[in-house]
Amino acid sequence: MDFTIRRAEKKDMLHVHKLIKQLAEFEKEGDAVEITVNDLENDGFRKNPQFECFVAETNNQIEGIALVYFRYSTWKGKVLHLEDLIVNKAMRGTGIGTALLDEVIKYGNDIGVKRINWEVLDWNEPAITFYEKKGAHVKRDWNVVHLNEQGIKDYISKL
Repeated sequence: MDFTIRRAEKKDMLHVHKLIKQLAEFEKEGDAVEITVNDLENDGFRKNPQFECFVAETNNQIEGIALVYFRYSTWKGKVLHLEDLIVNKAMRGTGIGTALLDEVIKYGNDIGVKRINWEVLDWNEPAITFYEKKGAHVKRDWNVVHLNEQGIKDYISKL
């Protein structure tokens, strides 16, 4: 299968958004996506972008994405966070996921981060196996902690 990996452009955000929604459906959270195409365009393509995105394209169609942003570790320093690596369901197993992960790892190396991290659902065994085969360590003894928008408001109301 012929495909190319490249940096996303503002005009790609409609397709990126569609893949984000596809992932949400896969993760049984179809109604949880609040971000809009406009948000992606504004946040990713301004003076200080909030994220970097790579796309996999075949036959002028975006079939996969990897969206990353910076974090900072008090132990390690500059860290790259892989928010999502998404491959169109019909294109899984074609090498697109590996190529996107390769691009993220090369990017992280080129910019000198000390670590690249991401989360994976504990029931997504195909993804866990994929990442472990690539040399990633799945930290099963850590729990992800979120405070959603309503939780933030509730917290603030109690101050």
